[in-house]
Amino acid sequence: MALKSEKKNGYQSELLLTESPWTQKRMSKVLIWLSFLFILFMFLPWTQNIQTQGTVTTLLPNQRPQEIQTIIGGRIEKWHVTEGDYVRKGDTIVRISEVKESYLDPKLLEQTETQIRAKESSVNSYSSKIEAINRQITQLEINQDLKLKQAKNKVEQEQMKVNSEVAELEAAKTGEGIARQQYSRDSALEKKGIKSPLDVENRRVKWQESVAKRISVENKLMSARASLENARFELRNVTAEYGEKMAKAESDRFSAISNQMETEAEVSKLRNQYSNYSIRSGFYTIMAPQDGYVTKTLASGIGETVKEGEAICTVMPSAVHLAVEMYVDPMDMPLVKKGQHVNFVFDGWPTIVFSGWPNYTYGTFPGRVFAIDNTLSPNGKYRLLVAPEVGSKQWPPQLRVGTGSHGYLLLNRVRVWYEIWRQLNGFPPDYYKTETAPTKPKK
Repeated sequence: MALKSEKKNGYQSELLLTESPWTQKRMSKVLIWLSFLFILFMFLPWTQNIQTQGTVTTLLPNQRPQEIQTIIGGRIEKWHVTEGDYVRKGDTIVRISEVKESYLDPKLLEQTETQIRAKESSVNSYSSKIEAINRQITQLEINQDLKLKQAKNKVEQEQMKVNSEVAELEAAKTGEGIARQQYSRDSALEKKGIKSPLDVENRRVKWQESVAKRISVENKLMSARASLENARFELRNVTAEYGEKMAKAESDRFSAISNQMETEAEVSKLRNQYSNYSIRSGFYTIMAPQDGYVTKTLASGIGETVKEGEAICTVMPSAVHLAVEMYVDPMDMPLVKKGQHVNFVFDGWPTIVFSGWPNYTYGTFPGRVFAIDNTLSPNGKYRLLVAPEVGSKQWPPQLRVGTGSHGYLLLNRVRVWYEIWRQLNGFPPDYYKTETAPTKPKK
């Protein structure tokens, strides 16, 4: 027990030797200053921000990497460029040849043009035929008018002859009646002895002659009526005959017109084919749609077959307006507005970033929100397109499409303690509201 108490007293004496009142005072001051600095730091201003990753792209769709595709299928015959070459709009990139059997004929355009000329000649022939039929119809109409006039005149003549025969028959009947009366009267007088038998015989002969004359006139009347009917039949026959001829001529004319229209349709179809063949022949040479650099060839070799619409190489336009494509969470989406300020850190450029104090940040590049998607992207976030800020620090000219970036969307300015409290509770940043100066009323 004595030994233990001696050791304990030894330890206490050594501890008393190491302690110093000056060290205690210094530690107290340090703690007090640290507490003061911490409290001061908690009341410093802090710029709220939304941090997100993005990639460099182009502002306009026609300035992004473009795949050059073949409009028609074919076989590669010759490459005129290599990867990395600079091409201007209209420069030849590759030539292909035809592989479809419908277009293998080297004289396809000439033969199609010959068919067009032949069909055009057929159209002209049908036009001449239609004109000839029109002249034929006109002549038929003239002949029909003449024949109708002749037939009508003949009908009128026969009608007049019938009328004359009717009058002559009436006269013959009257003469027959008078001769019969005279014969009867003389026969009665003969019986009385007043008239001689010779006179009676003479009266009888005259009566017989009048009867014969009446019968002859009746026969002539019947013949005249038959001639009148024949004349009327000829009149109707003229109308029917020329109607049939004109109907046949009209039918031939309409047939010629129909054949002409069908031939014109075939000519139009052949011209369409000729135009398609001519345009297709221009697709054998694949040219650059704009100035740029050939970055990658997707089809290689000579004699390789490419399908219709298949990409053969990629061209990156030389003159581009760069932008950054970035995505934000749906919770932060209501805070983002078009024209909002964004700071960027690009891969490969040294930076010193203080996200809450953008004025003390080194190496960042400014931008403005140019476009905001209204629909959710497949990754569950909203897409933003940020363009360089005009009149501010320019983006590096060495930037290339696809370079990674880290963006800071600057929001409201708050105190550090409030930002820590917000982060610990998982609250979204505050809405940024700009204060506008009151407008003076107009005098």
